[in-house]
Amino acid sequence: MIDRTLFENTGTAFSLKSDSELERAYFLFKMISSQPLVRIGTAATNFALKANLPIEGLIRSTVFDHFCGGVNEEDCLPVIDNLFSKGVSSVLDYSVEGKETEQQFEDAVEKILKIIRFCDEKEAMPIVVFKPTAFGRFYLYEKKTEGLDFTNEEQDEWNRVVERYHAVCSLAKEKDVEVLIDGEESWMQEAADDLVEDMMRIYNKEKAIVYNTLQCYRWDRVDYLKALHDRAQKDNFKIGMKIVRGAYMEKERERAEEKGYQSPICETKELSDESFNNALSYILKNSKDISVFIGTHNEDSCYLAMDLMNQLSIDKKDNNVWFGQLYGMSDHISFNLAEQGYNVAKYIPFGPVKDVMPYLIRRAEENTSVAGQTSRELTLLKTEKKRRKL
Repeated sequence: MIDRTLFENTGTAFSLKSDSELERAYFLFKMISSQPLVRIGTAATNFALKANLPIEGLIRSTVFDHFCGGVNEEDCLPVIDNLFSKGVSSVLDYSVEGKETEQQFEDAVEKILKIIRFCDEKEAMPIVVFKPTAFGRFYLYEKKTEGLDFTNEEQDEWNRVVERYHAVCSLAKEKDVEVLIDGEESWMQEAADDLVEDMMRIYNKEKAIVYNTLQCYRWDRVDYLKALHDRAQKDNFKIGMKIVRGAYMEKERERAEEKGYQSPICETKELSDESFNNALSYILKNSKDISVFIGTHNEDSCYLAMDLMNQLSIDKKDNNVWFGQLYGMSDHISFNLAEQGYNVAKYIPFGPVKDVMPYLIRRAEENTSVAGQTSRELTLLKTEKKRRKL
């Protein structure tokens, strides 16, 4: 039987945090719990950065250091080693967003290749991650998803995107490092899905190296997963799948309403949860064919995964099953799972402070909008503060 009080253990959850780090975390989540404060803070931060006001030090010592590993890979090493001392691996996430030029895409590829070589030397880093739009323009993915023909120039540009994927996936296979490719907006995702599937056919022959992302707040994703599984069995390749609930809900709904098509998002939170849990169950029941990275901060989904692994006799250390949470969040899940012997990794965003701000702002906004997430963090931090006093 799985212990249903596992995630209440705050001693294990916050074992790496000093008293002052615990206080900082409490202060940050207290701030994030207030929607007006997040809105004001976001606007003020954006203004200060654009006006080149000297606030990077303040950002670095508060929100940046809590949610990010550092400004570059070397800067992240103490965090990576610290986490690994508790059995938690790291996924370095170069969280610089919104780039548009060929040079920036080339730089992003070089960055990921560098991280793969870095992973090869460190047992604590078995996985890398990138976003489709880190390697090519959003517009190209969108046009391809809509089934529109490229101009000759665009076709050349798309061929370079494909080459970037090959460069990363082939080195990852050579070094035995897994590659998670993030999901993005639905109106460009089909092109990304098709490209990632092409990579799986080539690089996932023996085992899953390349992972796509299933955004389960979309009602069509379990059907997509089953159809992909049929193709994989027919063509003899393994599937790698990161499953998440999703990150673009408001944007998706607004666009669907504006353009007059059915929203791809489940109507209720309960249906999203059901979609996620259905995908999780399907994957674990087919774990010989499908490897999974369970990206969730939802305790019930983690308990479900543990129950299923138990029922299906899947070993806790089976490399086909990983749990993942974001750095700076849900430590009660990550560290307690790791202590029980499961494969656990933290997503560790890094990059120059200014460039990572869009990511941090999105984190703050998401935390404010996810009912219960922030209050749960605050309750656990309060419990741990009390425990330490005693």
